[in-house]
Amino acid sequence: MSYSINSLTDNCYDGTTCLINKLDIRDEKQLDIVESHITLAKISVLQQNPIDGNFDFEHYKKIHKFLFEDLYDWAGLSRAVDISKKGTSFVKAENIEKIADACFDRLKNDNYLKNLDIDTFIEKITDFYCVTNNLHPFREGNGRTQRVFLSQLALNAGYEMNFADIDTDELMVATIHAANGVDSFLKNALREIIKPIE
Repeated sequence: MSYSINSLTDNCYDGTTCLINKLDIRDEKQLDIVESHITLAKISVLQQNPIDGNFDFEHYKKIHKFLFEDLYDWAGLSRAVDISKKGTSFVKAENIEKIADACFDRLKNDNYLKNLDIDTFIEKITDFYCVTNNLHPFREGNGRTQRVFLSQLALNAGYEMNFADIDTDELMVATIHAANGVDSFLKNALREIIKPIE
């Protein structure tokens, strides 16, 4: 939870950067561990039983709610505070809904990336990855929600996308480069984990 935020107290216990949570864990490191265990188990559930949806922003939010509803009251809701991470500033909270609508409308217009050859699919899903990363619509849990959504989107389009096969540090570096306008590292990283369904 290494976000920089406008108000260090937003959704946090007084005098800490530990997010207020339903388990009343007030130690940030302990919360990280518990959150990791809970979401890992829930991601496993979603691999077997994906959440139904239309690959729109509501679908995206439903995934976040499922992953984090045991921990946070705001699971599935757009954040109300501006955040940045590792030098990358994300979409301002007041613009999230408008930009999300444009992003997911474009995905719909692209027929949810179906019937594309692998090179075009990788091009399009890299672009969508960059846009949703820049959106970062939630107070916490953006990466996990994004990876679940993208994996489900890929399956719907006839591709497997296995984030377990990628080095998380490599993905982080590639994502930072992409946020600064150089998406070749991210494209290459995603190419390694995408393959057509036989």
